[in-house]
Amino acid sequence: MLADSSASLTTIKESDYLYYDDSIGPNWCKVDGDSAPTYDWLCAKVAIPFMPQPLRLVPSPRRSHIYGSGIIGLKILGIETSCDETAAGVVEDGRLMNSNVISSQVELHSVYGGVVPEVASRQHVRDIVPVVEKAVADCGMALDEVDVVAVTHGPGLGGSLITGLNTAKAISYSLGVPLMGVNHLEGHIYASWLTEHNPGEDPGFPLLCLIASGGHTDLLLMEGHGTYKLLGRTRDDAAGEAFDKAARILGLGFPGGPEIQRVAEGADGEERLPRAWMRDTLDFSFSGLKTALLHLAQAKGVYPPGSKDLGEQELARLVREMAAAFQESVVDVISAKLVDAAKRYHAKGLVLGGGVTANTRLRQEIIKRSPLPVIIPPPILCTDNGAMIAACAYYQYQRGQQYGLELDIDPGLSLG
Repeated sequence: MLADSSASLTTIKESDYLYYDDSIGPNWCKVDGDSAPTYDWLCAKVAIPFMPQPLRLVPSPRRSHIYGSGIIGLKILGIETSCDETAAGVVEDGRLMNSNVISSQVELHSVYGGVVPEVASRQHVRDIVPVVEKAVADCGMALDEVDVVAVTHGPGLGGSLITGLNTAKAISYSLGVPLMGVNHLEGHIYASWLTEHNPGEDPGFPLLCLIASGGHTDLLLMEGHGTYKLLGRTRDDAAGEAFDKAARILGLGFPGGPEIQRVAEGADGEERLPRAWMRDTLDFSFSGLKTALLHLAQAKGVYPPGSKDLGEQELARLVREMAAAFQESVVDVISAKLVDAAKRYHAKGLVLGGGVTANTRLRQEIIKRSPLPVIIPPPILCTDNGAMIAACAYYQYQRGQQYGLELDIDPGLSLG
């Protein structure tokens, strides 16, 4: 075991190597010349009486320090371009968010009622440099003070992903710092590490995670940093996709989730839509709910627009009640399955991530039903952002993961 940091203080600047051991964790050492340090030399250098073997040595970033057993001052630039947000953020030591800049394309795509991949990728090309520059400037630092560059390499839209990845590669190569590839879905989980909580310590692992982002609605058991078990996923439409399609049926704007939440406020609960419980599984299905809404909207004369001569107030009332019914059906199923999975797999807490988890009703209902602590990032961190990518990369780096310039995009990348 490493000595307590107050008793063992070693600060080594301009380190050359990070040495890693599963029972000790990462630490720093200085290497003279081209020779790797010996086992005895390492023990003496950091005042450790015993260090289990074998050790893995990986290149370390510049300007990082060791304080007792912890890495401090590690600044990671995270870049996110998986869909229609161009985002970058700088996070220090995996938890301190120094900046988080997001350029949204919502207005650009709203006229189409959804994200157009080619339009999204072209806009990323226009926005990526100013977004990265602002993320660095907001920290009061220069680009060459970045220690590690992290980037989403999947899942997502191919044209969007490649813009962020090539930008990250260029920065990594020019600065001579490590490049880290991050799974977008895992990044959403680590958004919770940017709050006042440290879920890995309080309540601790295992954690039951809900990722409701884009085309994904996944339940995962997080057994430790980087260790996941997929418990359930959608078999057709994801919740976010279903919200977008429901909003289109009801004549609302894009994105659908915020629009349905806004319109549903003040509903009397006059309408009710079915729940796809899919018994004996933790999987989800939302396509049937979408179809049920379509049939109801047709029967009430809401869809297609103008099919019935409805007054303005009556139309608004019907849309409000149907929006609320749709929202309640989604919230009911997700909340019930999430709480059931946590009980079944003996989780110590729940972690929510992804754009759908910004929904107020969903957050309220999960907190109400769960006997366990529920960690939910603020809405700005539920949507796609670069800070969550940087936070995730910190824990990857601590595990000794390495990526080179051969890293490629993986639009169908999964987790668990």
